[in-house]
Amino acid sequence: MTTTAASDWQRWQTSWDRQQEWYMPDREERFRVMLDTVEAVTGPAPRVLDLACGTGSISDRLLRRLPGATTVCVDIDPALLAIARGHFAGDERVTFAEADLTDPDWTDRLPHASYDAVVTATALHWLDTDSLRRLYGTLAGVVREGGVFLNADHMTDESAPALNAALHTLHTARQERQRRQGALDWADWWHEVAVDPVLAEPAVRRFALLGDPREPRPAGERGDRPTATRWHVDTLREQGFGEVRQLWCSASDALVAALR
Repeated sequence: MTTTAASDWQRWQTSWDRQQEWYMPDREERFRVMLDTVEAVTGPAPRVLDLACGTGSISDRLLRRLPGATTVCVDIDPALLAIARGHFAGDERVTFAEADLTDPDWTDRLPHASYDAVVTATALHWLDTDSLRRLYGTLAGVVREGGVFLNADHMTDESAPALNAALHTLHTARQERQRRQGALDWADWWHEVAVDPVLAEPAVRRFALLGDPREPRPAGERGDRPTATRWHVDTLREQGFGEVRQLWCSASDALVAALR
């Protein structure tokens, strides 16, 4: 049986962080503002649902900042969940649930009916408009009254196309320099996962379930997916949240908060 040391799981966490930062250089600032909001709204010991948790990036930062918190990490990706489970092994503050967020009954897999905060980052852009609208409605029933939902994702302010284009050009040039220096992109990172002795088997299951990230996606496959920050703000209000606003943004990403 192959065993993996804690240092190896930390290596995968760090590798994931570097790969994500290649796309989002302001990623840590997003997390800081997100956790500021969790603490401000819920206090020092919240029950948190880490939605589409991936490797557990948010929960890792949450528990270092708020040691009295507990978190439920939910995702569908077997490989990313394997990294998260390995990283948090032995930490009783962390519980895992495997669920498809497009399944109408996905909340049945959760250990609790309500949460002080629901947090997610760089995940829900995979959902089409109708699925995301339904999910927001479901979350309005999962976040306790007075609690908060926070979504940090690829969203844009479409009122400033010239500024957006200029910043995109700068960011693309920076990425190209970093690639020449050895930075991994999404496909490269998944190639390393696929050849790892411990992660190869969950990677195969991931590829069968969600597709192989190493292969180019056909043009037009994305379908109807919302990109404007205003859509998220308006839809969260329509689906039952009270106060909703953008808390932070960059040229390509934003953090939206919704109070229940």
